[in-house]
Amino acid sequence: MGDPVGIGPEIILSALVNPSIYEICRPLVIGDMERLKVLKRYIKSDLKFNDVEEPKTGVYQCGCVDVVSTFKLDSGQILWGEPTALTGKAMINYITSATDMALQGRIDAMVTCPINKQAMHMAGFFYNGHTELIAEKTKTVGFAMMLAGDKLRVVLVTIHIPLKDVPLALSIEKILQTIIITGSSLSMRFGLKNPRIAVAGLNPHAGEGGMFGDEEERIILPAVNLAKSHGFDVLGPYPPDTIFYHAQKGLYDAVICMYHDQGLIPFKMIHFTDGVNTTLGLPIIRTSVDHGTAYDIAGKGKADPGSLTAAIKMAAEQAALAGKII
Repeated sequence: MGDPVGIGPEIILSALVNPSIYEICRPLVIGDMERLKVLKRYIKSDLKFNDVEEPKTGVYQCGCVDVVSTFKLDSGQILWGEPTALTGKAMINYITSATDMALQGRIDAMVTCPINKQAMHMAGFFYNGHTELIAEKTKTVGFAMMLAGDKLRVVLVTIHIPLKDVPLALSIEKILQTIIITGSSLSMRFGLKNPRIAVAGLNPHAGEGGMFGDEEERIILPAVNLAKSHGFDVLGPYPPDTIFYHAQKGLYDAVICMYHDQGLIPFKMIHFTDGVNTTLGLPIIRTSVDHGTAYDIAGKGKADPGSLTAAIKMAAEQAALAGKII
């Protein structure tokens, strides 16, 4: 359910009025039913709720939302858009409960609604986001964040770190690992045969032969060449100001990006309302919305469920593909 005082509860109810969701999966909300009931009154929804203890006991019919309540908040003590240590604790509880259920095989995939990192820290959990928390919970060392849409997929080598720290955080090994995880996941999770991967440079014009920086020649190119020797169809490093244009035209299946905003700015220009965040390299399937908690509109019935709908559909597709592979 994500942050209980953000737009997560609202986009869930907005997405689950869509009958097409129930045609491809059995959606189960892990969160707080009472919080959803409060929201239902705010947005004047006609949805009903079914209290579920185990996924197998759900009704899974459009019009009735199946909910596993893993944390109960007193709605009289919390306000929309105002995170507290308690709401942060609830938010973490939803994530860890879903992760446990996925690891145990009780659910086939998990989809996460937006969280607030400050609330996470207020609750005593010092992670930079969902991705790092779920990776630790699943004991995953090699993982990567992908933002995916119909026209563009980007994968990040570094995620939530200050821009000034990016050059020092890059290494041949880290970039190589990201390429390998990306290529393997494009085949296993997206069903692409011999996917084509482009790698963006770090500096303007990909360093211009060392004139604007040497990371391309010293770190990125050696990683690309090693990935080629492992059998991956990977090219680069390319100038960051042109590679995304070619990728969204279909020339590449994914672009490896050196830092957060390098990948997310072009991605959100194209997929602001329907982009999906998915974590590659995990032993479970995890997708997420690609936006934040939007505290300014939380509880007001204004939130767009497009990204969540896309995330649910991607999770269902990946789960179906995994079932065929198994």
